[in-house]
Amino acid sequence: MATHLTLVSPGDVVIGVSASHSHPSVVRAAQHVGAQFIDIAGLGAFWDTIATQRSVALVVLTRLAVTYDILPLEAIQTIVRLAGDKGALVYVDDAGGARVGPAAFDQPRMLELGVDVGATGLDKYGTIGPRFGLLAGRKDLVGRIRAKGFEFGMEARQMLYPAVVRTLEQYDPARVRALIATTKQIASELRPLLGNRLHETPTTVQIAADNILEIAMERGGVREAPVVPYEASAALSMLLLRDYGMLMVHFVGVPPGTADLLIKFVPPETLERFGGAGKYAEAVDRSLTCLGELLRDPESVRELLLGRN
Repeated sequence: MATHLTLVSPGDVVIGVSASHSHPSVVRAAQHVGAQFIDIAGLGAFWDTIATQRSVALVVLTRLAVTYDILPLEAIQTIVRLAGDKGALVYVDDAGGARVGPAAFDQPRMLELGVDVGATGLDKYGTIGPRFGLLAGRKDLVGRIRAKGFEFGMEARQMLYPAVVRTLEQYDPARVRALIATTKQIASELRPLLGNRLHETPTTVQIAADNILEIAMERGGVREAPVVPYEASAALSMLLLRDYGMLMVHFVGVPPGTADLLIKFVPPETLERFGGAGKYAEAVDRSLTCLGELLRDPESVRELLLGRN
């Protein structure tokens, strides 16, 4: 938000580019400042789109998309070059990509991509918090964006700076690779239970919300959907929390960027305490069956999510 408030004026063109689609926070920031936002998937579409624009104020590049598909390095380099040729600034929304790109895909670090400014978070993928955004890039731009953040009370309080230093000091790319390996163990246990309804990216395991609802309806013998897929995914997450103490993305304080159940970067020590990948897969499988039973009485899903009136 601070970046768009600083670098974009009403009516400017902002292009979001990733392997699939931009995070809702990018879309909303562009809309808030009155920009014309164009969301693009992949290099080919970006090339065609930027060529048709008379001027572009900002390109928001996400190397690791909300769907956890990653842009190849060659595509990133070409996007940065094309944006520069058009006179556009490039901002990298590098939430997970800042660590996953270099650690797992042998890509350069964020500021080595030749971009103007970029930001990442400090609460996941090998970092341990706090949940702050770390902004870096051209000194003149960072200074202006930082000032804008202070204007709106978005800044990180100085008393917490030592925590930022500690999380950066303890970071090790090997930890990212270990978290990915653990996630793949879970995938290997879930695959026999869910078949092709389990979706894997190079770093995550996912069950699409549509598939969650479909599986639950089959297991519950329900023919007409009594809830929408997003509600089914939330209900599955609540069952995992209630019955197994598993805290999924849907219950960490903010809505996720997708309706799908997302399993990612599971700490090996946490999985060991839980009982291993087999136990994890069993919990997901049993919760899907339980959700199917709840779908026979839609009011029970409401009670599960919202409590009794």
